[in-house]
Amino acid sequence: MSGAHQVLDRRLLTGPFVVFSAIFLIGLYFIIERFLFGMGAVSNLNGGFAWGIWVVYDVVIGTALACGGYALAFTVYVFNKGKYHPLVRPAVLASLLGYGLGGFGALFDMGRWWQFYNILLPWHWNFNSVMLEVGLCVMTYILVLVMEFAPAVLERFGLQGLKQQLNKVLFFFIALGMLLPTMHQSSLGSLLIAMGHKVHPIWQTMQMQPLLALMTALTMGFSIVIFEGSFTRIGLRQPSETPLLAGIGKAIVGLLAAFLAIRFLVLIVQGKLGMTFSADLAAFLFWLETALFVVPLVVLLSPAKRANGGALLVGAVSMMLGGALYRFDAFLLTLNPGMGYRYFPSVPEMMVTIGLIALEVLIYLVAVKNLPVLHRAEQH
Repeated sequence: MSGAHQVLDRRLLTGPFVVFSAIFLIGLYFIIERFLFGMGAVSNLNGGFAWGIWVVYDVVIGTALACGGYALAFTVYVFNKGKYHPLVRPAVLASLLGYGLGGFGALFDMGRWWQFYNILLPWHWNFNSVMLEVGLCVMTYILVLVMEFAPAVLERFGLQGLKQQLNKVLFFFIALGMLLPTMHQSSLGSLLIAMGHKVHPIWQTMQMQPLLALMTALTMGFSIVIFEGSFTRIGLRQPSETPLLAGIGKAIVGLLAAFLAIRFLVLIVQGKLGMTFSADLAAFLFWLETALFVVPLVVLLSPAKRANGGALLVGAVSMMLGGALYRFDAFLLTLNPGMGYRYFPSVPEMMVTIGLIALEVLIYLVAVKNLPVLHRAEQH
């Protein structure tokens, strides 16, 4: 694949770059305030809501949105769809940024964040903890993503010999990169099982939680690939990737249909379908997230709409929002922590999360303009 990727010869300091930089600096101010004066100085967390938007977005949702590399790895290496290989490197970069900043964001929610190194000490491990497995897998997967993206860096600095040596063992990291997300994304579903009655019955599907969590991670991973490809074409003035993205869209149809079928079948078998017709917030959120999953299904079933870049983007955004809302609903919006507890994220909490998203965009722009990440036009 030598020469298949290009360094974009573009000006870095643009209007959007300045705007995202300003947003990040605002978030950075509150990050510093949190570490200097404690969590209570910037957050609305309490005894009932021991985690809030930071953990739910950065870890639960952010890592799923960073599953583009994971989803494409299955497509290219397991199902042998080599034509999608040009999309792998940008997806791996996005995954590395998403998981890296998600892991960094997890520090904000640790009361004694300076003791984070304890997760590396086996004699401190609680082997009954689901979060231990999630934490270890996320940390290891970040290292795997670094190795998977390393060829781009080595190629940029002309270290072809080292790149060739790395390519000989890269298959091991690719295999590990498919195993680890499977483990920790399904474990996030197991975490809902461990939370028991605090999770609303509509989302407490017990034994099916790991499978549903994994399926939403895959759908969100595929959707971010389409989203990223669409905005790369618009924002960075790259050739259209619609033919490749349309092929991915076709593959998503079966995954979405299976997810919705399993979701409703479980509710019927467990006698919970009637709850979805109640006049309350939980029922409204359930049907809203269901609608967000149905929209991309309708779009992607139509060959004509799949071939339309705008319609494909609408489907991807709807799928992203559906997966994010599914996780927000289960982990936060319908959570029942007990009597007397209320939570709504403070402005500093929201700005920290938005600031990290802005930082991810900034690093992505710096990377694609200085490293061979995007494939050349002749590779479409």
